[in-house]
Amino acid sequence: MAEIEINADFQRALDILEKTSQNVFITGRAGTGKSTFLGYFVANTKKKAVVLAPTGVAAVNVGGQTIHSFFRIAPGCTVEEAKEEAQNRKNVDVYKKLEAIIIDEISMVRADLLDCVDIFLKTALRDERPFGGKQMVFIGDLYQLPPVMKGDEKKAFAGQYLSEYFFGAKAMNRFEYVLIEFSKIYRQSDQKFIELLNRIRNKTATEQDMTKINERTYVDGEDEGYIHLVTTNKMAEEINQKKLSQIKEKQYDFRGIIEGEFEPSSLPTELVLKLKKGAQIMFVANDHFRRWVNGTIGKITKIHKGLIIAKTQSGKSVKVSMHTWEMYRYKFNSQKGAMEKETIGSFTQYPIKLAWAVTIHKSQGKTFDKVIIDIGKGTFTFGQLYVALSRCTTLEGLKIKTPLRKSHIWLDWKVVEYLTQFQYRQSEKSFGNKREIIENAIKKKQKLEICYLKPNDEKSHRTITPIAIKQTEYLGHEFEGLEAYCHTKKDKRNFKIERILEIKSV
Repeated sequence: MAEIEINADFQRALDILEKTSQNVFITGRAGTGKSTFLGYFVANTKKKAVVLAPTGVAAVNVGGQTIHSFFRIAPGCTVEEAKEEAQNRKNVDVYKKLEAIIIDEISMVRADLLDCVDIFLKTALRDERPFGGKQMVFIGDLYQLPPVMKGDEKKAFAGQYLSEYFFGAKAMNRFEYVLIEFSKIYRQSDQKFIELLNRIRNKTATEQDMTKINERTYVDGEDEGYIHLVTTNKMAEEINQKKLSQIKEKQYDFRGIIEGEFEPSSLPTELVLKLKKGAQIMFVANDHFRRWVNGTIGKITKIHKGLIIAKTQSGKSVKVSMHTWEMYRYKFNSQKGAMEKETIGSFTQYPIKLAWAVTIHKSQGKTFDKVIIDIGKGTFTFGQLYVALSRCTTLEGLKIKTPLRKSHIWLDWKVVEYLTQFQYRQSEKSFGNKREIIENAIKKKQKLEICYLKPNDEKSHRTITPIAIKQTEYLGHEFEGLEAYCHTKKDKRNFKIERILEIKSV
């Protein structure tokens, strides 16, 4: 794969994954390179590792297997059924020889599914440690799209779990792991736009923020080269079909080929592609020659005898050839002592789909230069607006069809509570070291750079001159506080030492 920048966060994650057996949760805002990192690790690791995902499409995209398929448990499987399945499994070599299990898109993995994975591994490996003692690597952003829950499931779920997210699993109670947050954003470069997106992410956006976004008004007909991000499949299909029907060119139907095991729900594009010259398309696979990536927008300029020519938004004219996606099953090769992927099915089709519109859900992980946001009757799930807005590389590339309000920002406070409390606990482990650095800086009247975690999981980087450590009270709660002059805010401030995540002398 292409060379990537190994920043400090990437290096720390690589060191933990490759050199230790520590469990880790890798997270980060949209566009911080989580997928790029995963691809790099898988291509270069010496570990016997598997990559799993909650959905077929996600599994195909990462070249892995679905969680259900790898453990051969049925959708909706209970913990008892997963245990019984493990007890009846005769060959468990693939699980025994594994060193690491990577689960991508962890924000969409339900707590009960993770408990099924835990009990399966404990039972199959006869090891009562969490997940049978295997190194677990979770990757994803909990501020993006949540696990899918049907209405009737929610009530039953609430009686058993405090949260539907993976961290609500009972398996997580005795599970020790570290959290690594990727901080460098690659998708956007404008710092003001990045900060605005972060306020949407953690629901601290102001009315001025919403006004600034809504100034990017969509004018009917001004959508050349733009992709509509919409809330429902129905909206996306209607826009795509309407746009296609408006083109007065011959329609070509291209039927894909499925061989072996390949679930229809895992298809990255339509089995039968309906295309015309002039149609706006999106590439749904990376090109070996790097002419496009998954998510690149283009327009078809020629169709003739199975030949498709498209022009990308960068102005490059490219010949589009058929692409084959493979469905894998992991197996252990005892002779080589290595984990291998066995192809069990394939799907061959042109790696494109109509793309005047796509759902916000299906846009997750993609990057676009020109986006029209159309939330229709409104948002209806956590993280939906943040995912939509953060797909775009610039504020100038956005157009808003339905005016956005602060009420459209859905944030699950269980996520905020989990992440802040976890980071506070992680920070407490180095409390003595933090105190020593602060006391030394007070004596020498040195400046310090700190990363401070606010209660809403918002990180603030400050430069301070510490004055004194003292017991402080706020709203009836006592805590060890740091009185300091904040050079960032140009004022005296009190900081809870437990909330200082990082600290270093300037």
